[in-house]
Parts: sequence; structure tokens; C-alpha cells
Amino acid sequence: MLTGFARVPSWLDTRSTVRQASSPLTIRTAGRGLYEFTDRVRGWVSETGIRDGLLTVFVRHTSASLLVQENADPEVQRDLERFFARLVPDGDPLFEHTAEGVDDMPAHVRAALTQTQVGIPVAGGQPALGTWQGLYLYEHRRAGHRREVMLHLIGD
Repeated sequence: MLTGFARVPSWLDTRSTVRQASSPLTIRTAGRGLYEFTDRVRGWVSETGIRDGLLTVFVRHTSASLLVQENADPEVQRDLERFFARLVPDGDPLFEHTAEGVDDMPAHVRAALTQTQVGIPVAGGQPALGTWQGLYLYEHRRAGHRREVMLHLIGD
């Protein structure tokens, strides 16, 4: 017989109903840069009716990534791009993989250095982002693309 347990912890309570929702989101880009889609995610989370949980955002590409970044001063985005241009320049002779152009391998390296998924807590039916935080797709290719992001929310 177990002793010392007065009640079942809430996270083990089998009466609790856990729900989940998922949806693809298409983001069209016009070339290299950051594309904020915070408002679209906020709207989708609200529509699910899930009040508290964890939102996972995943980009289904190897030459684009996701960032939670400042959304107040656009100079931050320009500085990030200048930094990556210096760190991973297009046409670097180090790279052999150029199947889709001189920006192809640098785009893969940029994606490897950033992230392809982010987890964001959801509280009160909204992503719990900070005051100056926004969710961005970071397009690493020079040409525009149609990018697909998957949203998955689990909670109650």
C-alpha cells in the first residue's frame, strides 16, 4: 500500500480532457528576409478554443527557418540579415552543393544555425509571447517561395 499521497496531482487527473488541433499554414515569401506571421497564429490558436497548452510550430523546409524575434524595431531584422550575410555568404567557394544556385548551400547552413521548430506556451487562449516578441519565418533563399508551416496545439 502506498502512503503519503493525499490526492492525485492535477497533471495525473484522468478526468482532465486533453485536446489537440493541427493545421498547415502557407507563407509566401518574396525572397530572403523575415516574414512575421504572429497574428495568423494568434487567430488560429483562438479559433481552436484551447485555453492553455503548448503550441509547436514547425517549418517543412530545409532552406527556411523559424525565429521568435523582436517585432518593434525593423532594424533588428536588417542587422540579423547583415550578420548572416557575413557569416554565410552566397557563393562561398567552401561549398560544393550548388544544385539550385549560389544561395542554395548557404540557405541550408542558415537553417541549420537557426531552428526549424519552436514551442510556445499558450495561456488564456493566446500564445504567451513577450511584449516585443513576434514569430517569423526566415526565408534564406534569394527567390520567393511558398513555405508551409505546421501548427500543432495540445492542451485543455
